Amino acid sequence: MKKLMLSCLAAVATMTMTADDAKYVFYFIGDGMGLGHVNATEAYNRDVLHGDQPILMMTFPVASQARSYSASSPITDSAAAGTALATGFKTKNSMIGMDPDSVAVNSIAVDFMNAGYAVGVGTTVQADDATPAAWYAHAENRGMKETIAPQAAESGLSFLAGGGFKLQGAGEVAFTEFLNTMRKGGYEIAEGYAAFNELKRKGGKQSHKVLLYPENPSGGQVGYTIDSIPGALTCAQITEACLQTLENVNPDKFLMMIEGGNIDWAAHANDGGGVIKEILNFQDAINVAYQFYLRHPSETLIVVTADHDTGGMAYGRNGGPYNIAYADAQKISKDAFADWTRNWGKNTSNPTWEEMENTLKEKLGFWTTVPVTERETKELKDLFDETFISKKAEDEKTLYHTFNAFTAKAFSILNYHMGIGWTTTYHAGNFVPVYAVGANAGYFTGSLDNTDIPKLIKRAAGI
Repeated sequence: MKKLMLSCLAAVATMTMTADDAKYVFYFIGDGMGLGHVNATEAYNRDVLHGDQPILMMTFPVASQARSYSASSPITDSAAAGTALATGFKTKNSMIGMDPDSVAVNSIAVDFMNAGYAVGVGTTVQADDATPAAWYAHAENRGMKETIAPQAAESGLSFLAGGGFKLQGAGEVAFTEFLNTMRKGGYEIAEGYAAFNELKRKGGKQSHKVLLYPENPSGGQVGYTIDSIPGALTCAQITEACLQTLENVNPDKFLMMIEGGNIDWAAHANDGGGVIKEILNFQDAINVAYQFYLRHPSETLIVVTADHDTGGMAYGRNGGPYNIAYADAQKISKDAFADWTRNWGKNTSNPTWEEMENTLKEKLGFWTTVPVTERETKELKDLFDETFISKKAEDEKTLYHTFNAFTAKAFSILNYHMGIGWTTTYHAGNFVPVYAVGANAGYFTGSLDNTDIPKLIKRAAGI
């Protein structure tokens, strides 16, 4: 029986690997999306949404894992990991599109464009941040925003999208100059998804290159799914806009990379409910590609992976019982809650526990849905006094945000009751998942290194 099973598996792998070359390639990178993040989301899908199947990427026939260490550290940053996933080369942390000796290395976008493919890159965070930048730029440090962003104009990409640009932090003059350079390079500028659709309406069968970003970026990203921001640009919309643009530029063959960057931001904050909702948002984007795959199953390849694990998130921790359904009691991201509490504490002459208690009930479901204990309530009251009255409590600083002690405690309690644990607010060295479906998906089996993935994508396309 064991020999029969192995023979069947070998036959399936052989059939997959001898498929025609992939003409349409969708490459999804869930920033910071470790195996624990995926597992918690699947638990939510199963136990709360009562899904009759696992989340979409987990239904793909190929499921493997990849190592993510960099050339300078066992724990990578996004720059080194993004470079590895885009170019197939390991590099040092903080470096973009370069090898460890600061020699420029090209992303596979160059190889695909040389083979006649249209290529697009999109992300829900800044379009000149580490992962997207590795597809078109070369820089010794990911913080070199004045160097990185302008390289997009000469990259040959047909589509570039993000939740804003780091370059906007360099001032209006620098950003305006960048936009003018992009226009000279043939890019149409769309501020928001409605503006993108207007470009299509005016241009008919649009063939221009497109630069897409939100009209009102939310701190360098499109905004958290859990915050339900009206009109916010979504990962699925970015994917759809990229698909429509690439189909118009070259309907015969294209490659796109889409990054779910907000997963990483939520994980750095140790915001368990936020991570789950971001991964579900990411699944909506993957579904855009999957619907295309169903129309072109023998010509389409979809690969989903992550650049690294952020936070060491795990479903299951000391204590209990716990309930992943409490993620639905959360109506606000940890970032937004921290901002609200900070402003409230500054602008309220006499902050009271009663008002904060009502806010916790409304925004996090405390005491009404989430069974916060007497001990936890006392801890919250004590930190309320230290944070907003005596103001002695120290803040907690993470990569993208600074949280007051009260916010940190409130979300720690919420994570505890959901059953979610964390090892860090930074990156972890855990394996990351790899999922694949479609033409030559069988190439992505086994225990991989992150540098293998772009090389296998090229092989799957016959490049």
